[in-house]
Amino acid sequence: MREALATWHMGRVVYAYRTHPHHGRPIGQETVAGWLGLTQGQLSKLETGRAPEQLSKLIRWAQTLRIPADLLWFSLPPHDTDTLDQVNRQDFLRAAASIAVAPTAMTDLIGALEPTPVPSMVGPHETAQLREAASMFHHWDHAYGGSVVRDAVAAQLRYAVRLLESRCHDRHRGELFSAVGVLSHTAAFMAFDAYAHTDARTMFKLALSCAEEVDDWQLRAKILSSMARQAIWCGNPDAGLTSAELALVRADRITPTQRAMLHTTRARALAKMGRVQDTMGAVGNADDEFDHASPSNDPAWMAYYDHAQHAGDTGHALFDLAIAGRFIHEARTRLAIAVDGHTDRYVRSRAISATKLATLVMTVGDPVEAAHIGQRALTEAGHLRSRRATDDLRDLQRIATQRADQPEVAELSTRIDELLNP
Repeated sequence: MREALATWHMGRVVYAYRTHPHHGRPIGQETVAGWLGLTQGQLSKLETGRAPEQLSKLIRWAQTLRIPADLLWFSLPPHDTDTLDQVNRQDFLRAAASIAVAPTAMTDLIGALEPTPVPSMVGPHETAQLREAASMFHHWDHAYGGSVVRDAVAAQLRYAVRLLESRCHDRHRGELFSAVGVLSHTAAFMAFDAYAHTDARTMFKLALSCAEEVDDWQLRAKILSSMARQAIWCGNPDAGLTSAELALVRADRITPTQRAMLHTTRARALAKMGRVQDTMGAVGNADDEFDHASPSNDPAWMAYYDHAQHAGDTGHALFDLAIAGRFIHEARTRLAIAVDGHTDRYVRSRAISATKLATLVMTVGDPVEAAHIGQRALTEAGHLRSRRATDDLRDLQRIATQRADQPEVAELSTRIDELLNP
C-alpha cells in the first residue's frame, strides 16, 4: 500500500487495496466498482490508465475507501473528513460484510509506515526525482490552490533536506541544492497561498539558502520575487520592494523574463506605496524586458511567465492606481488579456485576474458588466482551495454590496456569499 500511495495514482491505490493479502482473496473489480460508483470497465481503466486528477472524484473515492487523510496527497474537506453520505455508507457496509472486510480496513492495511530511506550517495537520479516532484506540485498549486497538497509537499521537502546530508559528488552538488531549492520555493508559495505565512517564510529562507549556497542566481531571483510578493500581500510593500531590488543587484546574471518578473514585483510594491510615476516606470521597464524574453533561455520553472502572466502581473500592479482613478484603461486591458490568455493549467491565475477585473469595473465602471465578469471569476474560483482567491472574492463582494440595486449585482453578491459561507 505504501508504494501505491507514493505514486499519487488513485487507480494503483485501489488495485493495491483490493488485491491486498489482508482480504484473504482479491476483491473483484465489479464489487469495488460498485462502491466507487463506476462500471467494471471504468475501474479497469482507472487502475491501468493515467493518474486521475479531478479533485472531486479523488475526494469521493478516498472517502468511500476510508483512506486516512494524512496519507493522501491532497486534502479532504474539513467537514467531510470523517463522514460519508448515509446511503453510500450502508451500501459500503453491506458490500464489505459480504466478503468480511471492515470499512476501516484501509487503516489496517497501511500499518505503521516507515519513512522513505535516504540513499547514502545522491546523484542525478535523485535530483531528477526532486525536480519532477516540484513540477507536479507546481501544477497542482496553479490548478487547485495551495491548500490542496500542502502537507504532501512538506513531507517531500523533509525528505529532500535529508538528501543534502548524504554524500554527493562535487559535480552533482550544485544541481542537488538547486533542486531542493526549487522544491522548497514551491512548498513556500503553496503555504503563502494557504496563508500559512510563518511556514512560507521558513521555507522561502531554506530555498534562498540552497540557491545562494551554489550561486544559482536565477533561482535566487525567483525566490526573492516570491518573498517580495508575500511581504506586499501581508501589508509590507517596503520590505517587498527591498527584496525585489536585492534580486536585481546582479541583473546581468538573470534572463530578460526574470528581470521582467522582478520589475513587475517592484511595480506592485510601488503602487501599494502610492508612488504613481515610479510604478509606471517599473511597468515600463518590465514591458521592455519582456519584449526581449526568450523562453528557451529560461529555466523550466519559469515557463509559467508567459504573455498572459505578464499582462496579469502588470495589471495587478496598475489595479491599485486604477481604483483611485489613474490608468483605468491600461489596468483593464492588461487584466482582460490575462483572463483570456491563461490556460486551464493556470486556473488560479485566471480566477484571480478575473476577480480583480470585476472589482475594478464594479468600482469605476458599469456594475452590470462587472457582474458578468464576476460570474466567470466565481465559476473558476469555486474549484480552488486558495485563501488569496477567497479574499479577492470578499473584496469583490464588499464593492458589490454598494451597487446591489442592480439585480445582476445582487445575484453575484448572493453567489459569492453562498460559496464563501456554505
